Amino acid sequence: MNAQRDIRGVLISVTGGRLLLPNASVAEVITFSEPEVLANAPEWLLGRVRWRGWRLPLLSFSRLTGWSEEGGQMGAKVAVLKALGGNAKLPFFAVLSQGFPRLVTVSAQALKQSHEIKDLPLGVHARVTLNDDPAVVPDLLSVELLIQKALDQAQAA
Repeated sequence: MNAQRDIRGVLISVTGGRLLLPNASVAEVITFSEPEVLANAPEWLLGRVRWRGWRLPLLSFSRLTGWSEEGGQMGAKVAVLKALGGNAKLPFFAVLSQGFPRLVTVSAQALKQSHEIKDLPLGVHARVTLNDDPAVVPDLLSVELLIQKALDQAQAA
């Protein structure tokens, strides 16, 4: 009976932490390539990467949250995520990843919330532990809004 409540998730390693997302939110994982730089973009927005005819904004979640000043490097991966906000201009965005994301089964027994709301950095919905491994659940809608605002400012400049 409990198996019906289990969902498939993905743990994405970033410098300073791990992101826990539903498996369905990850469209593809690609090899890092140097992004096209965006003038006047915040430092967490690394630029744009090409994927299937799209020029996707690439963000460093570690920089956004203040965990690390990570940048892309050889061996890094890029997780292409499906946007949830319904913005036709931004149906996907990309997150810098350290290695390949890992598929996990998320059950109610294995997942525990572990934070005070006031302690959450920008872009984080919740701190959790999954089978005693710490991770964060990103606030994807907020992240999408931050990306869109940053893109609008970069294009206006």
